[in-house]
Amino acid sequence: MRALHVVLLPGWRGAGRGHWLSWLAGQLRGLGVVVHAPALPGAELGEWLAVLRASLAAAPPSADLVVLAHGLGANLWLHHAAGVDGRDRRAHRVLLVAPPGPGWRHPEVRGLHPAPVDSRALRRAASITRLVAGLGDPYCSRVEALGLARGLGVELDLVTGGEHLNEDAGFGAWPEVLAWTLGQVPSLGGNSPAGARS
Repeated sequence: MRALHVVLLPGWRGAGRGHWLSWLAGQLRGLGVVVHAPALPGAELGEWLAVLRASLAAAPPSADLVVLAHGLGANLWLHHAAGVDGRDRRAHRVLLVAPPGPGWRHPEVRGLHPAPVDSRALRRAASITRLVAGLGDPYCSRVEALGLARGLGVELDLVTGGEHLNEDAGFGAWPEVLAWTLGQVPSLGGNSPAGARS
């Protein structure tokens, strides 16, 4: 198995100790996987893009680059993808978890939302991209998640009762995400009603 280089992108207010991103970082490091879990300052697109691109540049060419992003971290990846050209490092796999829907707004968030919905750019940025949304997410409805997956041309897992897929919804330890990150499963096995691909 090729070496992995994993980049974890938290949402707007970061990932606390009880968040699955923090749990995942610990699990991966325990397996000897190189993990970049950068702190994203404030909520301004330019600053976040600079941090993301530095993390991607640190990945050795021989490693499979895997990116997991939650909330506005997923939006950050979509903005990055929109600016990718032939000189940028392409990710092997990307998991976008619980991005905010197009109707979400907050006055402190600058430039990150809404995110570009560009399926061609997404394919340039990564070989495989998958979207995961929780049913009952207060920031993204089921209809919005389905629309986003269609617009991006990506596979979607809908997790029953997942809400925002964070620690408040009970997503601390998340073994399925660890298995996906390691390339052991193709999906998160979320419940995918009609219209969602699994």
